[in-house]
Amino acid sequence: MTLRLVVLISGKGSNLGAIADAIDEGRCDAKIALVVSDRPDAAGLELARERGIETETLPFKKGMDREAYSAELAEIVALGAPELVVLAGFMRVLGTSFIQRFAGRMINIHPSLLPSFRGADGVGDALDAGVKISGCTVHLVDEGVDTGKILAQAAVPVLPSDDRASLHARIQRAEHRLLPEIIHAIANAKMRLDGGLLSRPIIDEDACIISPRFSP
Repeated sequence: MTLRLVVLISGKGSNLGAIADAIDEGRCDAKIALVVSDRPDAAGLELARERGIETETLPFKKGMDREAYSAELAEIVALGAPELVVLAGFMRVLGTSFIQRFAGRMINIHPSLLPSFRGADGVGDALDAGVKISGCTVHLVDEGVDTGKILAQAAVPVLPSDDRASLHARIQRAEHRLLPEIIHAIANAKMRLDGGLLSRPIIDEDACIISPRFSP
């Protein structure tokens, strides 16, 4: 079935673009009903508008109560009648009211192999730790910070020459493949939102990425 999405962003919207491209190419059985940002200047909003996708913004004002903000944000997101809420580079921690309202139908993409390197700087933290493999994780959103049930991961090598920008770029390329694929799998009942797979993951050796692959 075609899954109705509301996508939350804070910046360039590269994952939003990857989802939209996959939809256009028939690789992701979904429709983006609404894009919401906490930053009115987020470049991803213009990307959405160019594709004719409705957008909304709700800036977080200094001194604002997080729960009050989250409750207001939930009302905006609900306008899109989402079957799945996708946090695609949304950099604000959500309050309990929002999470409970969309519990079990909200996913996030995080630039590390969780449970390692939770939080705002997963890429920098991985470099600081000296790991040889990093990557990205698609997970359910719960009331913790990047603590929800892991749905899928893609791994990328950390090269000796890497700095934060080069490693982040490599991780983002993996994100752009993984996130639309997982949305498509959820839409077609090949992945359950409790993390259960209905198809066996394989290793994509050419790309050095470990990611789920689902039968047609």
